[in-house]
Amino acid sequence: MIGSFAKSMLLHETRALLARLALVKPFALQEPMLPAAALLPAAEVAIDRFLLAGRRELRLMVGRYLAWLNAAGDEVSAEEAQRRFAVLRLKFNAVLTQFDTFADVITQRSENESGVWLSGLDVVAAEALALPGYYDPPPVICYLDRDIGAAIRRARTRMPGGGESPVAIIRVPRERMVGTSIASSLVHEVGHQAAALLDLVNSLRPALWRLQHGAGAARRAWQLWERWISEIVADFWSVARVGIASTLGLIGVVSLPRAFVFRLNADDPHPMPWIRVKLSAAIGDALYPHPQWQRLSATWESFYPADGVAAEIQALLQELQATMPAFAAALINHRPPALRGRSLAEVMDTGARQPARLAALFQSWQARPSEMYRAKPTLVFAVMGQARSDGKLGPEDESLLLCKLLTFWALRATLDMSEICAAAPVARARAA
Repeated sequence: MIGSFAKSMLLHETRALLARLALVKPFALQEPMLPAAALLPAAEVAIDRFLLAGRRELRLMVGRYLAWLNAAGDEVSAEEAQRRFAVLRLKFNAVLTQFDTFADVITQRSENESGVWLSGLDVVAAEALALPGYYDPPPVICYLDRDIGAAIRRARTRMPGGGESPVAIIRVPRERMVGTSIASSLVHEVGHQAAALLDLVNSLRPALWRLQHGAGAARRAWQLWERWISEIVADFWSVARVGIASTLGLIGVVSLPRAFVFRLNADDPHPMPWIRVKLSAAIGDALYPHPQWQRLSATWESFYPADGVAAEIQALLQELQATMPAFAAALINHRPPALRGRSLAEVMDTGARQPARLAALFQSWQARPSEMYRAKPTLVFAVMGQARSDGKLGPEDESLLLCKLLTFWALRATLDMSEICAAAPVARARAA
């Protein structure tokens, strides 16, 4: 039987949960930021609705517990009442964890300059993810953090405490702000979301298994390609969207001490860095044939010569390189069911990103800068990456220009949304 003091103590603690829960307000009521730094409405609405549903569910659970505890009779023990309360508090903490996950992201929007740049990166990510006619993309939001690599919490994946994330959250390395290399990391993470929406990994694996079984002596190489496919698909998306800017950015990420560059970790879904850069260049050459990819690949080899690597690793590198052209071709020509008969290369608008075309656009934009601001953000990154590779754009000018572009994209998205909101009442009045 539960004693009166134990019962009153648990009632107090439970009501205290409700009091604290009432202090958790929607982000629209508590996060100060410039309008241009704010989340796009679709993302903010999706987040607040998700959190509202979690708070509503928790209030119902608390209400049911309070009703049960108030009605508790002699048959209820203090142990049982405490056990139920402990479960309830775990759920409460899970809801707060979900809130903090988004709060950590949104709070950065109040930072001077970088808050607006993050809003601009949201625009870049949304455009990089868009594939009209094949899926309905979720909202994407970006934030900055330490480390040299990016990461993503994909939309529609499980959140701590339950429920699916209503948005994709991309962590961008702070040290990459601001240069074309940021596009490599950003669009790679976007590629993970796109691969999930198209179910690319599951559709590619059977094709790779068939290639394995017919590979003979090269079977080990094909097994590794299959093991690494989830990260390779994301690298493909990045190269397809931003061209050589992707491979240059990748080199910046994986330029590590030599031991790490040649390390083979059986549990790591990432290809070993040395091979990963070589494959990125091979994918680029398959999508956008040009001597620049061989030059970049050779430069990478000069940074990290394979001489002196253990004989077993050298043999594996040779097998991987021997199968690399066939693997790259199988990847870009893959026709997943989600694309309804079209290949990955065919849906990625590769014609606009051929190196000669990118170089011509850079030359044109030198004379007419306004054209650059009207272009798609990923195309702009591809053009600037090409100009960097061609030695026509220095890092200082690159950084200044991208800061202006990110600010412009953020402001344009804000103004576009303001115009839509302003026009809605007028349209409703006319319809009436």
